[in-house]
Amino acid sequence: MGATRRIKTKRRVRDYDQVRSDLDSPRHLAQYQATKDAEDLPGLGKHYCVECAKWFESEFNLTAHTKGKNHKRRLRLLREDPHTQKVAEAAVGLGTDNGVRPQAEVEMEE
Repeated sequence: MGATRRIKTKRRVRDYDQVRSDLDSPRHLAQYQATKDAEDLPGLGKHYCVECAKWFESEFNLTAHTKGKNHKRRLRLLREDPHTQKVAEAAVGLGTDNGVRPQAEVEMEE
């Protein structure tokens, strides 16, 4: 058998929906940051990129990160509208009408 692919969790950051919640609600971000001990974080947790959900050692590293390709890509993805359950159902052919069509459409087809 081939090599198995394992999910790497060392550099795993928060998903787009979690980051979007952080951006929409400062309270949500504060709750997330309160779960981390400052002693365990790089730079004692002072330099944080909200969009990428990453901590950095120094202000210089944070500004270099904000000029980089990965940060700009993440900003572009966060600007897009998030997927919703309604969009997912429409993609597989399920409408919001739940199979019930208005009476006028039924009469026109007959």
